[in-house]
Amino acid sequence: MITMKDIILEGHPTLRKKADKVDLPASPEVRQLAKDMQEFLVNSQDEKIAEKYGLRAGVGIAAPQLNESLAMTAVLIPGFEEGDEPELEGIFVNPRILSHSVEEVCLREGEGCLSVDRDVPGYVPRSARIKVRYYDLDGNEYVKRFKGYPAIVLQHEIDHLNGILFYDHINEKEPWSLDDHQYLLGEED
Repeated sequence: MITMKDIILEGHPTLRKKADKVDLPASPEVRQLAKDMQEFLVNSQDEKIAEKYGLRAGVGIAAPQLNESLAMTAVLIPGFEEGDEPELEGIFVNPRILSHSVEEVCLREGEGCLSVDRDVPGYVPRSARIKVRYYDLDGNEYVKRFKGYPAIVLQHEIDHLNGILFYDHINEKEPWSLDDHQYLLGEED
C-alpha cells in the first residue's frame, strides 16, 4: 500500500526529469505499480482510511512522484454527489497532449500537489480544453477530449511526466492576476 512516505517531495531530482515511455503491453511490475497508484487515490479519498494512514487526498498521482521515472499517471476524480460514478478514473500510459485551446482556466484556490508539502499561492493557468492521446496497460490507444476540471487534472499529471511542477506556471510578479484569455473555473461564459 502506497502511503505519504512513498511519495517523493519537491527537490528530488526525479521530479524534474522527463519520464521514460512505458513499454507496452505493460510488464507485471508496471501493472502492479498502476494498481497501487489507483488504490492510493481511492484510499486517499476515503476519510477513514486517509485518517488512519495519514494520507493527503489526491485526484491524481504520477509514477515519477513514486520515484519511478515512467510516463504513467493514475486519475480519480469523484462524482459530484456521494455514490455518483467518478467524473474521470483511469490509468493513462504515455499520455500526450495533441492539441489545446487558447483559452485558459484556473482553479480559484490555486493548485496543490502530493509532492509539494506547502501552500504555493497563485493561479495556475491551464488550457480550458485539451485533446490527449494515451494508452492503457495492454497497449490500446485512445484519443479523447477533456475540458474543465478533468483537463486541469490531466495537465497537472502530464506535467509531472515532463519534469514540470504546478508552480512553474504561476506568474511570479502577480500570482493572482488573470490575462484576457484566462478565467476561473466555473466563471466561463
